Amino acid sequence: MTALFSNPLSIPVLGFCAYSGTGKTTLLKQLIPALIERGLRLAVIKHAHHNFDVDVPGKDSFEMRKAGARQVLVASHVRWALMTEDPVDDDPQLQHLLRQIEADKVDIVLVEGFKKLALPKIELHRAAHNKPLIHIHDDNIVAIACCDETTVPDSLMRLDLNNVAQIADFVQHYQQNWQAEEVSLPIDASKAAQMDDTENSPNAISVSQGVAAVLSQVTPIVDTELVSLFDIDNRVLAHDIISEINVPQQTNSAMDGYAFAFSNLSNKPLKVVAEVLAGHHYPNMLQDGEAVRIMTGATVPKGADTIQPRELANEQDNLLTLLEHEHIVKGQHVRLAGEDIASGDVALAAGKRLGAAELGLLASLGFDRLPLVKRPTVAVFSTGDEVSQPGQILKQNCIYDSNRYTVLSMAKKLGCQVIDLGIIEDDEHILTATLRSAAEQADIVISSGGVSVGNADYIKTALANVGNTQFWRINMRPGRPLAVGNIDRSLFFGLPGNPVAVMVAFLQFVQPAIRKLAGELHWQPQFIPAIAQHALRSKTGRTEFLRGIYTIGSDGRIKVSTTGAQGSGMLSSMVSANCLIVIGDDTATIPAGESVFIQPFADLL
Repeated sequence: MTALFSNPLSIPVLGFCAYSGTGKTTLLKQLIPALIERGLRLAVIKHAHHNFDVDVPGKDSFEMRKAGARQVLVASHVRWALMTEDPVDDDPQLQHLLRQIEADKVDIVLVEGFKKLALPKIELHRAAHNKPLIHIHDDNIVAIACCDETTVPDSLMRLDLNNVAQIADFVQHYQQNWQAEEVSLPIDASKAAQMDDTENSPNAISVSQGVAAVLSQVTPIVDTELVSLFDIDNRVLAHDIISEINVPQQTNSAMDGYAFAFSNLSNKPLKVVAEVLAGHHYPNMLQDGEAVRIMTGATVPKGADTIQPRELANEQDNLLTLLEHEHIVKGQHVRLAGEDIASGDVALAAGKRLGAAELGLLASLGFDRLPLVKRPTVAVFSTGDEVSQPGQILKQNCIYDSNRYTVLSMAKKLGCQVIDLGIIEDDEHILTATLRSAAEQADIVISSGGVSVGNADYIKTALANVGNTQFWRINMRPGRPLAVGNIDRSLFFGLPGNPVAVMVAFLQFVQPAIRKLAGELHWQPQFIPAIAQHALRSKTGRTEFLRGIYTIGSDGRIKVSTTGAQGSGMLSSMVSANCLIVIGDDTATIPAGESVFIQPFADLL
């Protein structure tokens, strides 16, 4: 029985497994130098079954560890070693041990032992020992190194246990042809199975199926308009922008210093013939033995191709001595004309959403008006007799309407024109009229509340009067009740009533629809791997969205923990969070220390 294993490294890990006495260590001692001769950089992890000590009693490091230090690192100019006291009840975790490997300095990790883990392994077998074959019960055996008397199935690579060169060839071939497993994202609309197209189906669909179904209904806006730079706020570019100039326009200096021809480099002083300030130029050709004093951004004179920083030069009576001239590289500190953007290049492609950096770039190219996709129009209203308008007296047994404001805010940040329809009472005729009127004005109509299975939830009935429902239940938490449909050419989203569920549903379903509608045809949601600070639990068959707080640890890795209680009505949890922790529908538990995907709030919240 093998245990699941996930390789946390970007390099292959190959195990060697066998029963005791088969000769694993003997083989590895011969195999390691054979692989090193082939140019492979190796790391080795060995599983020890007994209490062991790699330090020497009496040494300072030994005494410090025995005195209670949990970790002792000993270093010299030729090696360093980290000894860690980490008592565990069971075998050490191989994934944790692998993370201690400096993967950028190693080509492959060889593992001795850990035969119960489902990692790729070479089995060692000697028939004389009369032990059962491991590969019969372990599908992760990639080859078997054995003696002539061992019977091996045709489907399995057979290696000669006594032929170290042959085994080294196999390991080298394995390393050269290994590919990391494709990352499986928790939500992937491009790989979603086709959903049941019956709107009255009792089965909820997956988040990936829901997103795919929504996007299939969206036709991008084709109407465009010219808009001044001053009036652009997170809008989407309609056409490619072609640069009409070089950036930088002239070859210029990247720092204050001296410009000269690299061919003149010698121990002899150069004659400083001029000073070139930013916005000015030296009109003459620089001659042999000459240099100019130059400021950052100033045009490099003809005849010069190298800049030496001012602090690495000594000028006296217009004679320049270059310090550390043996380290000077031809072309250093020179920015070539057009090296950022050349005249005729595409500066920004159609479909790009324009933020501060993009607007600055286009302004630097001289553009003051840009062709943009017309804003999507989004109509928003809340439903429910229990909902009160902020600013008014809160009626008994009621709540203030928060959902409308979170939806309006997120839609505005996506560059939408918004129509606020206020709070609509729970009345089928009024809701029907509201939906019909909203669809005449907007590309997308969004309501919150009224989409569960209660008798007083009228949205589904009203939607049936003016349009149709594609689906209304999603296997996710929070946000399971979610109605998606069409009213003529408008897309309708009936979001849940709970505040957190509204925001999560908007991020996962409404956001991609708006982005595609606005012309962002290649936008994808951002998933970033992070290390779970504590165990996270979900339920297989549904996608879980937990409010999380991610930070950068002292080891440089992103780490995440939840905000605490995860009630779908707790808006304060969204305020204290900076991301969603996303657990896919095929996962029930993420142990502490393992990787999980997060969605940062940076885009919209």
